[in-house]
Amino acid sequence: MLIREATAADWPAIWPFLHTIVAAGETYTYPQDLDEPTARDMWMLRPPGRTVVAVDESGTVLGTAKMNPNHMGRASHIASASFMVDPQYGGRGVGRALGEHTLVWARAEGYRAMQFNAVVETNTGAVALWKSLGFEIVGTLPEGFRHPTKGYVGLHIMYQKL
Repeated sequence: MLIREATAADWPAIWPFLHTIVAAGETYTYPQDLDEPTARDMWMLRPPGRTVVAVDESGTVLGTAKMNPNHMGRASHIASASFMVDPQYGGRGVGRALGEHTLVWARAEGYRAMQFNAVVETNTGAVALWKSLGFEIVGTLPEGFRHPTKGYVGLHIMYQKL
């Protein structure tokens, strides 16, 4: 697996699985009816942000991540990131590789920590992955997310000092 900068030519491969994941309404706080132009503007970041794709040996996009300052101004030393793995390639280490990549990027860019603002507590695979990569839950917003089948569930704030 290769992780490289995402280009405009990658968007047609990203959009179908990003749309599917967002429309399911189980893991992201994005509107479920997010349209393609808005999604592209939100996901395909310009500096100081960065968007990457994980591809296999044939160039197939397996997943993507975007990374950026979590806040502006006097809190811009904290990084954040978001991840989407095409469900047909789940369980193959794509999310872990993208997570490791974002941590390397954040350290190289001089960030002091990485924070995830809204990890849905029922997304147990993601919570376990981030914990295995050194993140800790520093707080949970009770009932901060309206899950389509589980009702109101918590949103974790996860953090790692770099």
